[in-house]
Amino acid sequence: MDELTAEVFEIEDKEELIGEIMNKYGQEILQLVYSYVNNKEVAEDLTQDIFVKCYKSLHTYKGKSKLRTWLWRIAINHCKDYIKSWYNKKVIVTENESSYTGIQKESVEQTVIQNDEDHRLASAVMNLPIKYREVIYLFYFEELPIKDIAMVIEVKENTIKTRLRRAKELLKKGLEE
Repeated sequence: MDELTAEVFEIEDKEELIGEIMNKYGQEILQLVYSYVNNKEVAEDLTQDIFVKCYKSLHTYKGKSKLRTWLWRIAINHCKDYIKSWYNKKVIVTENESSYTGIQKESVEQTVIQNDEDHRLASAVMNLPIKYREVIYLFYFEELPIKDIAMVIEVKENTIKTRLRRAKELLKKGLEE
């Protein structure tokens, strides 16, 4: 049981607790959601919805898994529901601003090359089907072990390994084209 998980059972003020959960996990949940929807504004809205859902469901958390795993399960299910929703299929959402924030490098040339490579990789990952995109994101970007990914996504470990292998093949194929 992690430190925050133990606090769930000790803190009686739900507002204080949800504030701590948001501070600790807010950014990574936002990144996880973005990996599903590929739109900054939609990701921010869904992340807000996820924390509202978390707040309303705190009483159901029993401590059988880490708080982070429980929260990720809520987030992933919420994202999948959104992707299947009428709204996502029928409404076109545009971004008002670029979600890229530049990192200064030693030279402009290096920056341009790195940005192009990063963009190509991110684009290739975002073009993968959801079942491959989520395992790539959780394994490489969040550095979760296969066992944890299997628990969060609720599939067998061997399925995760297969999806990772297939996702890498698809990425390689996509980047070579």
